[in-house]
Amino acid sequence: MVSLEQLLLSRDTRVAFQREWLGKHPGCTLVSLTVQLPGPEKRNDVSLAIGRAGREALEGRFPGCFVCEKDLETGYEAYFSVPATPLDVKRITCEVEESHPLGRLMDIDVVGADGPVPREAVGREPRRCLLCGNEVRYCMRARNHSTDELLARIRQMVNNYILCNTEN
Repeated sequence: MVSLEQLLLSRDTRVAFQREWLGKHPGCTLVSLTVQLPGPEKRNDVSLAIGRAGREALEGRFPGCFVCEKDLETGYEAYFSVPATPLDVKRITCEVEESHPLGRLMDIDVVGADGPVPREAVGREPRRCLLCGNEVRYCMRARNHSTDELLARIRQMVNNYILCNTEN
């Protein structure tokens, strides 16, 4: 179980890593992959399956660009250094998030010299709730769904993904 303090420290550490990396690699765009998992448990078989599926998908889209992977108690992280413009990279990462069976569970941030690139910058709509289809930010603020409901849906998605990939 991870505390709020640990999550906040992890986020600050991730941002510091991103800034440091960008300073050392001018002209490249950084892709940061994390897993969206509600509740205090951030590292388990489900989060690792999502993270590894995301890493594989991004390696397929950005061959030779992998930087590093971090398997932390606060969650899975992977980083990619891409020699392309932030907007071009964001278009590709949005495609991964929208087309991969587990893409909705991946948080793929694109960071350039001017900072993070939002989905809206490449004409994409805000992300939708896994359970009802509303904008996720509204459901989160209103707490429309319990953590147990969300985790059950996420586990179902991961199990289906694993089943489909072991049958092929």
